Amino acid sequence: MSFELIQKVNAQQKKPAVIDAKSGDTVRVHQKIKEGSKERIQVFEGVVIRVDRSKSHTARITVRKIASGVGVEKSFLLHSPLVEKIEIVRRSKVRRNYLSYLRQRSGKSARLKGVQFDRESVNDVRDPHAEAEAARLKEEAKAAAEAKAAEKAAADAELEAKQAEVEARHNAES
Repeated sequence: MSFELIQKVNAQQKKPAVIDAKSGDTVRVHQKIKEGSKERIQVFEGVVIRVDRSKSHTARITVRKIASGVGVEKSFLLHSPLVEKIEIVRRSKVRRNYLSYLRQRSGKSARLKGVQFDRESVNDVRDPHAEAEAARLKEEAKAAAEAKAAEKAAADAELEAKQAEVEARHNAES
């Protein structure tokens, strides 16, 4: 029972569709950053050097880039609500999952051999079922808003009728 409950909770936490990033891909990760009350999107572009638990709800990629001559690595949980989107910029041919050897290399020796790929189809992660569900929820919200507006209009009309009645009674007494 408890394992099924855990599976159900984990399934709810997963995004309906995530990009299939592999080691050696150059990716652009759009991440939400909260600073006080403000929220912005920060882009981190680099090479995926590691992919962990790709089928799990805790799927993670480690991205490495060189910033001002210093290597910077960042891990991103693919199903995190803070990760807005991930787009694959370039694909490379690699023969292993964990590219730790890139840490010791710089310049030309750190280059990876590029591979041709269809960028549009790889970065298209739309889920038709999720889109249909979102459209249905939007329609329901619209119908609820219209019903609420009609209810408010009826209450306002009733209030105006009572006000007119009170004014008529007041004028008749004067």
